[in-house]
Amino acid sequence: MIRNGGQLLVDCLIALGATKGFGVPGESYLAVLDALHDTGGKLDFVLCRNEGGAAFMSAAWGKLTNSPGICFVTRGPGVTNASIGIHTAMQDSTPMLIFVGQVGTDMKGREAFQEIDYRAVFGSMAKWAVEIDDVDRVPEILARAWKTATTGRPGPVVIALPEDMLTNMTEAAPLAGASVVREPSTDGATVADVAGLLSGSSRPLILMGGSNWSAEGATALQSFAEASDIPVIAAFRYQDQFDNHSPVFAGEAGVGMPPHARRLLTEADTILAINVRFGEMTTDAYTLLKVPEPQQKLIHVHASDAEIGKIYVPALGIQAGPNAFAKALTPVKGGWADWRAQARAEFEASLDAPAQPSPVDMGTVMRHLTQVLPDDVILTNGAGNFSVWPNKFFKFGPKARLLAPQSGAMGYGLPAAIAARVAFPDRMAICFAGDGDFQMNLQELATAAQAGAQPIVLILNNGIYGTIRAHQERHYPGRVSGTDMVSPDFAMLARSYGFHGERVERTEDFAAAFERARASGTGAVLDLAISEEALTPRRTLSQMREAALAAQGAG
Repeated sequence: MIRNGGQLLVDCLIALGATKGFGVPGESYLAVLDALHDTGGKLDFVLCRNEGGAAFMSAAWGKLTNSPGICFVTRGPGVTNASIGIHTAMQDSTPMLIFVGQVGTDMKGREAFQEIDYRAVFGSMAKWAVEIDDVDRVPEILARAWKTATTGRPGPVVIALPEDMLTNMTEAAPLAGASVVREPSTDGATVADVAGLLSGSSRPLILMGGSNWSAEGATALQSFAEASDIPVIAAFRYQDQFDNHSPVFAGEAGVGMPPHARRLLTEADTILAINVRFGEMTTDAYTLLKVPEPQQKLIHVHASDAEIGKIYVPALGIQAGPNAFAKALTPVKGGWADWRAQARAEFEASLDAPAQPSPVDMGTVMRHLTQVLPDDVILTNGAGNFSVWPNKFFKFGPKARLLAPQSGAMGYGLPAAIAARVAFPDRMAICFAGDGDFQMNLQELATAAQAGAQPIVLILNNGIYGTIRAHQERHYPGRVSGTDMVSPDFAMLARSYGFHGERVERTEDFAAAFERARASGTGAVLDLAISEEALTPRRTLSQMREAALAAQGAG
């Protein structure tokens, strides 16, 4: 069969297992759009309103499903808009394929209209950046891109598509399907070495993270941790990968790290780190473990050899996939029962937020949501102080999921919630957003309405860029600059997109408002009145300012 490059590319994606693609149309890949005309029900195109939103949806899809999120954007401005999602997918270690239109091969290198050298621009941002100049090589490069995105440390692959390559005809056959690449596993001797190091400890700790856990792998790790009575800490924004109701779960190491989590990492004598890339947030700017040789005995397990020893020299480095490794573990015993019990008790205590100085008290809101949300709920958030509530005050059971960016990208939460509803139409998706965060991608409400994938959005509206205001008050107390916001009527805006929209002015009104949102069937936006004083759960804005002024006076 003779077909053009656009048709061959789409046929290969279907063979590889792609079912949804997110994007914004562009003239640079018209042949692909034409091929997608005939693939409804097999590979559906979700029309987005901005390439940044489309890339976030693709990144969230990859994180939620462990299958590459597929994104289509046009050249130049299209892909530079999408770069935020590429960066997020890389920092989150999630699989993603982003297809970018490119100028024709006859015009390359002349700075033609919207021309970009994608290898140069994205070579350090993505796991791989490649351009397909020969239509016959489409199957070869797509097979490699899929494998690259999903194996080792998963990540995004940028694939540039010259216009003439997409319209050239070829007799090349599409791929028959995706190859099966098994995780690297470990042998009995290595497992015995792990057991020996843990058994010789008095304060062992498991630090787990990463987005490519299977249900079987997570269950195996939980069984091992419980049988061994070892506390478990999740890396930044990966607490949904371990059942928070387990007696061994002890919290998350990330932004706003609670004191008990910091203590566990610093006081542990042996840390079994599984599927963790040791980011800045999990290590408190690389201070909790000494670089390059930690005082704690570090067992670092990762599917990518490039991650082992990249920052910390481990006592034992093991190249193995998280699921294969977890299944190979056998329980160990030791005298650390009190260590585990204290870790769990301090985690439970950290969930109790004091009364908030705010019209809507988010501590009360989270307690209500904990009681009424389904066990398979998907929570999402972007970046901002508001994210402390879904990240630190919600217990994730084995079916619940959290989609939140390790990159600290504002605007991620709404696209992620839409992608969640596209992937799982029957599950509830709740997006937590600040008023500034929401306005980064609010136009994607239209995407949600058109795709029939409407989430419930909770806007924590305090009229400021809260995280930056907190830094201002700590470093330049009383000198507010560039952080006050004037925002639209979010409830009215939501209604204009066909959503249920409502302003909630008092804590006692939230429960009824949430039930109306839940029952609406249209998706909903609840605009919550939050005081700027309630910037963190345990310290007001005024207290931050007073402490900074006192420190300046003492200095």
